[in-house]
Amino acid sequence: MTAASHSLVVIAPRPLSAPPQAVEDALIDAGVQVLSRRELPVPRAFHRCRGAWVLGLGAVSVPDQVSATLVALGDELGMDCVLQSAAVRLNPYRLAVFDMDSTLIRCEVIDQMAIAAGVGEQVAAITERAMRGELDFQASFRERLAMLRGLPEAALAEIAANLPITEGLSELMTTLRARGIRTAILSGGFAYFAEHLQQMFGFDSVHANGLDVVDGCLTGLPSGVIVDAQYKRDMTAELAQEMGIELNQVIAVGDGANDLLMLGIAGLGVAFDAKPVVREQADFSLSHVGLDGVLYLLGADSERRA
Repeated sequence: MTAASHSLVVIAPRPLSAPPQAVEDALIDAGVQVLSRRELPVPRAFHRCRGAWVLGLGAVSVPDQVSATLVALGDELGMDCVLQSAAVRLNPYRLAVFDMDSTLIRCEVIDQMAIAAGVGEQVAAITERAMRGELDFQASFRERLAMLRGLPEAALAEIAANLPITEGLSELMTTLRARGIRTAILSGGFAYFAEHLQQMFGFDSVHANGLDVVDGCLTGLPSGVIVDAQYKRDMTAELAQEMGIELNQVIAVGDGANDLLMLGIAGLGVAFDAKPVVREQADFSLSHVGLDGVLYLLGADSERRA
């Protein structure tokens, strides 16, 4: 049997008896041969609300063009179509790094803090522009943080207790641990909340911004180095070096413009429910399912033996 050059992973937020014919028709139109079809196992919690298949493909002459066509088709069908080379799919991944806000959780924590401080709309508008890459991250971060001056530290606990966790996070973490993959949060948000998630889900390390507090209230000033795009990239490389692994053994997941450098150096950089600029530039994206979608992008031992 001819070995697959690429794989196409089709993931839907509903059960699939088979990949849609429109997907296979698009491959045929692109001159790509389908060599195999295999249904992927999904976590028990998603048996009634997820369908995933992997198609083994022959040679793909223009992968970027074919990928763009399939992503657009997936959007029309309400599902994710992710084209991977065999090398990327079957990499022995050892480290996974994650953005926090709008990735691990379905909100931007600084916006929630701003609501508590009575400046929600003003801060949210700046956050949206910053995540789209329209503003300098460090400058916009300092501006938003200054607007939180006087917020009681006691308000943070209530926000942490009500963080909206992204669907599939628990299942993803369970599988990553079972595979021996280390995990880290690299967040331009705040360590207070990232450490809360660490306690809940068992992340190995957290790298995020501190909060300066005096007399029980936020001063509106940053504490320590601000975690921006360059910091995330450098910390990803540092963690890999500490583990003695190559960057192609790293999974990175994020949604904002300040995640692009981190996604760019990882072997599997996934734009998750991302801003347009991120989705356009990242090699892989998931927009229609939860974080469990990352699992279906990791090849199984049976694929390596095929």
